[in-house]
Formats: sequence, C-alpha cells, structure tokens
Amino acid sequence: MTPTDDAEDRKYRAPALEKGLDVLELLSSNGEPMTPSQMSATLGRSVSELFRMIQVLEFRGYIEQSAEGYRLTNRLFTLGMSQAPIKSLVDVALPVMRSLAAETSQSCHLVVPSGDQIVVIARIEGPGDLGYSVRIGYRRNIIEATSGLMFYGCANERQKAVLHAILIDGSGAQKVKRFVAAAETAAAAGHVERASDFVRGVTDLVAPIMGADGVIATLITPYIERTPPTCPLDETVTRLRAAAAAISEEMSAVSQA
Repeated sequence: MTPTDDAEDRKYRAPALEKGLDVLELLSSNGEPMTPSQMSATLGRSVSELFRMIQVLEFRGYIEQSAEGYRLTNRLFTLGMSQAPIKSLVDVALPVMRSLAAETSQSCHLVVPSGDQIVVIARIEGPGDLGYSVRIGYRRNIIEATSGLMFYGCANERQKAVLHAILIDGSGAQKVKRFVAAAETAAAAGHVERASDFVRGVTDLVAPIMGADGVIATLITPYIERTPPTCPLDETVTRLRAAAAAISEEMSAVSQA
C-alpha cells in the first residue's frame, strides 16, 4: 500500500468507534480491571473523552464495573463462540469431556490460544459436591499458563516463530528461553503435569488437541486429590490423553468432511 492509499483509507474514520475499540482492546490485553483514569493514561486520551464510550460499552454489556475498575464481560467471547470453527470444536469436545469428568471425578476445561493468551471456551464440572473449575472466558498469558507449554511445544514452525517474537517482546529473552525448553519437554512427553501456581493441592494436567497443522486446543484437568481417591493421578493422565486424542481424531474427520 502506498502512502497515498493509506491516506485515502484514513479519510474514512469513525473517531467514536475507534475510542470504543481502544477501550475493549486495552481491557483485553491488560487482563485486569482498570479505572477510567488508568485507561486515560495508557491510551493518551482524557477521562472526559473516554467517559461516554465507557458508559455505552457498559450499557451494551461489553464491560462491567467491579471494585477494582472496569473489566470485560463474556459478551465478545459469546459472539466469537458463534463462529463455525470454534462451535464445531466445542460441539465435538463436550461429550468427550462429560465422559472424562465422570470417569475421573474431576472437572475439565477446553482451552484455545488467542494471540499471546489462552482462553477457556468450555468446561465440565466434576461430579460431587466439591471441585475446582475456571470460568468460561478466563484468559491468561501463554507464557504463564500450563497450557501455554503445549501450545508452543506442539505448534508448527510458523506458529512458533510468530509466538516467539511476541513473547520475547513482552517477557524478555531469558524467560522465553526457559519457557521454550519446558515446552519442548512437554511436547516430547505428550502431556504436562505441573502443580498449580494458583491453588495449593491442585495439579494441572494438560494434553494437546491436534489438528492437521499443529495444536488447535488443549484439554485440562485440574486434578484434586480426594480421600479416599476415586481415580489415581496416573490413571487420570491416561484418560485425559485418550480424551484429547479422541477429540483430535473427530476434529480431523470434521475438517475432511
């Protein structure tokens, strides 16, 4: 595109829409609630300039107010979930996830990558009165998430190159170097087993769901030791990997249909 072409494109601007999109993108990338003053400082816009945008986005249900500030709701996530590829993945995965939860007496989550983050798109609660689960729409930086090891380790070379550049920019070379080494180990093992850094007594078990061109999602069981044990950890890992393989196989059949 030439400078002239770019200038022509910029004639067609919608300043109010751009402000609203700036707010949504900022809250998504930040991952934590933000006050109008924090948004103003980050975006380089005045609080009064953003006030009306914030009010409209809240009224339409895209953001909500909490004690710490404004945060995204699941409305954008719900709109994205209506798209055919994601809907097909969830449709395929949910029956398998229900069986996995029943067999292991543990909850399980379906996670996909979104830029440099992971996002939970489906979950099945474990049977019984006690359990541990994460809300649908939950996001976390790939480099901080157990699923991130599988997303990087099982990605194709093009995906790795893009993600590596993003992670270097955001986390620094040394942290990324350790992450890459752990991701390669995870990919070679075929699953990840790591103590949760959020909840004591929970072990994150993660297996990849593969597509024709690399990993497309991960299946996670946040394993909780029960007394008496209902399904040992080693058996849960075996069942988790079998469930992920079954989803991978069915997704492959769907894509070829």
